[in-house]
Amino acid sequence: MKTAKPHKAAGALLLAIGLAVTGVRAESLYSENSFRPLTGDNKAFRIGDAVTVQVLENSSASTNADTTTRRKNGVNADFSLTRNPNVTAGVNVGGDFDGGGRTQRTSKLLAQLTVSVIGILPNGDLQLAGEQVLYVNDEEQRVKLEGRARPQDISDGNIIVSTRLADARIKYVGDGDLTERQRRGWWRSFLDWIGF
Repeated sequence: MKTAKPHKAAGALLLAIGLAVTGVRAESLYSENSFRPLTGDNKAFRIGDAVTVQVLENSSASTNADTTTRRKNGVNADFSLTRNPNVTAGVNVGGDFDGGGRTQRTSKLLAQLTVSVIGILPNGDLQLAGEQVLYVNDEEQRVKLEGRARPQDISDGNIIVSTRLADARIKYVGDGDLTERQRRGWWRSFLDWIGF
């Protein structure tokens, strides 16, 4: 009958003591932060997830104003001198002003872009932010979106309509020669400012 060698037994003993001192830790395959059940939908629910936003914004505003003012002032004076014939002077000042204005503005924006979840609020709402850049005929078109979404407003296809976003900030800007030509010149803005 063979007996265990002393150095092998000492090694096993040291290994057992080392594991007892450091503590054995087992990790689970289940993670609360990333777990999604097999029957779950594909909705965004954590930071870094993507959400598709359909931007459907229509706005319309109209304002009318009419102003009419009339003013008439009169001053008469009569002077009489003993050496010369009577001198009479008179001044009449009058003015009429009729003014009116109308402002009407209508805007429509249709776009679709995918943004990221950048934060989760204490009440469970998702903070969304993202940007899309398009180039059309050397013109840069940029759509930037920020907002807050309730998870229940996100459809099963992971899509939300922009009218369901709270605190939404949607910016649509263009940059290029065509956009620059549509801007008024500084001198025209200055003349408007001083009243010409």
